[in-house]
Amino acid sequence: MQHSHLLTGILMMAACMIMAFGGESHPFSVHDLLAMDRISEPQVSPDGRQIVFVIRKTDLDANKGRKSLYLVRTDGSGLRRLTQHEAGDFSPVWSPDGGSVYFLSSRSGTVQVWRIPVSGGEAEQITQCPLDVGMLKLSRDGRMLCVSMEVFPGKSVAETAHELEVREKSKSTGVIYQSVFIRHWDTWKDGRRSHLFMVPAAGGEPVDLMPDMDTDSPTKPWGGPEEVAFTLDGKGLVFTARDAGKAEAWSTNFDLYFVPLDGSQAPARITDNPAWDTAPAFSPDGRTLAYLAMKQPDYESDRFRIVLREWHGNRAGGEVWTSEEWDRSPGSFFWGTDNKILYATADDMGQRALFEIDIRKGKIRKIQGSGTVRFAQTAGKSIVFGMDHLRSPVELYSLRPDRKITSINANQLAAVQMGEPEQFSFKGWNDETVYGYIVKPAGFDPSEKYPVAFLIHGGPQGSFGNDFHYRWNPQVYAGAGYAAVMVDFHGSTGYGQAFTDAIHDDWGGKPLDDLKNGLKAALAACPWMDADRVAALGASYGGYMINWIAGNWPDRFRCLVNHDGNFDTRMAYYDTEELWFPEWDHAGTPWDNPEHFEKHNPANYVGKWQTPMLVVHGQNDYRVPVTQGIATFNALQRRGIPSQMLYFPDENHWVLKPHNSILWHDTVIQWLNRWCKADL
Repeated sequence: MQHSHLLTGILMMAACMIMAFGGESHPFSVHDLLAMDRISEPQVSPDGRQIVFVIRKTDLDANKGRKSLYLVRTDGSGLRRLTQHEAGDFSPVWSPDGGSVYFLSSRSGTVQVWRIPVSGGEAEQITQCPLDVGMLKLSRDGRMLCVSMEVFPGKSVAETAHELEVREKSKSTGVIYQSVFIRHWDTWKDGRRSHLFMVPAAGGEPVDLMPDMDTDSPTKPWGGPEEVAFTLDGKGLVFTARDAGKAEAWSTNFDLYFVPLDGSQAPARITDNPAWDTAPAFSPDGRTLAYLAMKQPDYESDRFRIVLREWHGNRAGGEVWTSEEWDRSPGSFFWGTDNKILYATADDMGQRALFEIDIRKGKIRKIQGSGTVRFAQTAGKSIVFGMDHLRSPVELYSLRPDRKITSINANQLAAVQMGEPEQFSFKGWNDETVYGYIVKPAGFDPSEKYPVAFLIHGGPQGSFGNDFHYRWNPQVYAGAGYAAVMVDFHGSTGYGQAFTDAIHDDWGGKPLDDLKNGLKAALAACPWMDADRVAALGASYGGYMINWIAGNWPDRFRCLVNHDGNFDTRMAYYDTEELWFPEWDHAGTPWDNPEHFEKHNPANYVGKWQTPMLVVHGQNDYRVPVTQGIATFNALQRRGIPSQMLYFPDENHWVLKPHNSILWHDTVIQWLNRWCKADL
């Protein structure tokens, strides 16, 4: 049973609310996108009756989001705000008795651990560390807090704080590096590492559990509390780290380590898989350690499998790869209550579905298959999860019983007109079936002709699926009077590992075939789309594809939008940071296999460019450095092609600040209108 009626129910309710508001509704825009309240980090209480979660609201005056904690019962009643402070509160964790919630907040000037009674009262500061706390997890007995802080390996928290003060006062600013990474994602390295510390929940001095390890846990840039697990006996901790030495920038060899909570022994590596191991989770009885593992070294988009190992106090037994025959890659998983069942979320045919895995029988079945499932966890005999889709941001739901728990954005959704999404399929490269989505313009009239926004996703191992995106949301284009078309080309996730792997050493091949065939199929199926007024837009790999299209499909589009896209694939190897990525995707290094970097290099086809292009780039993007955007703009300007460049000195690979987001959307829509609507 896939429970798709949950999604149907919310769509019907939203439609009824829009009808009730009548003429007060308006087409969806970036302002509505920013008005949505963003739900994250839900945590079910120990008795399964309440959920604490974070709501982020956009503060345009402060030009940032503000986070607060909220409570709601799992039956949907009793919604109330638990914390309210301008500094923001996040990362909630329940005490074992359910009487209080620990959380992180910068209300004291630095990010520290706080605790607040659920029944009401003032929050109490628990930690008094001179450094920011970056992660929070509570032991099962509630006596110990696991937190992370950035320290210099071999130095204490106090010594690190002193060293930072010395550096701040120094008149010289030069930094000497002995190895890469020298910078990562959007931050220059200064020698500090994220280390795990144990702190008594009643307050006390932190103990570094990995003092001499020159590595990070949680891992950077995306790791969090899911990479840490307390043993059931409360004596130890299992965590994820990549201790690869000088090979760190080209290695995906993440391993699991065990360390006693008192720090009396150095962490011991408990996995020897040369590929990625992560997300440790103990069964309810503490006898089995489950985790996610890849098999292909140095490849970040290999399929994760769920591995089970017997647990013997401080070491693991032999491996059992439970999901080897399941051709999906779980992004997260959790245990049921009986030690026999696992639940996992995974991209699946344009959705992110929830699956039930019977580890004894080896059976896997889909139990929620519509929309994008997030934050799933048990709540007694029920399952609580967040779900979003192309017509709604995240709200909380439950299975068994099936119900919608929150309607945080009901008023916002009732005030807007959105486009109706529809999934479609077509014959792509080699006549293989490829899927995509069409989102109709808001206020759709089948007798009219509409211009098209052809959106190309990043990754490239990613997906434009059934989710509510805060940077590339097709409803923004639908609200501006465009049909949005999105294709999950070869290389996308959720269609089997072979489909994902197909982009290996073929960035400009199969995906371009799929994009051509997908746009052709969408236009043929929807005669209300104007085939003469089509714009193509993409970011990251999608931005690369825009540059590739400019030279290899130069006469198709009225205009192009390239956000953070590679211009020169050879130089992109040398100026990026995570080197394993281009080494896998382009089958080697530029010196060993130069032809692999040149065969799909947009820089080699600039002579064929002719389509007007808007270039967008952020200064703090170290994955695709700003020089790639500058090179694209230089090429366009030198060839006399109509072009603009939107530069953000304070953004990374994404555009995160609210007013920058408004400028981004306004600029992009104006660019599209200039070329796709000016002759109407």
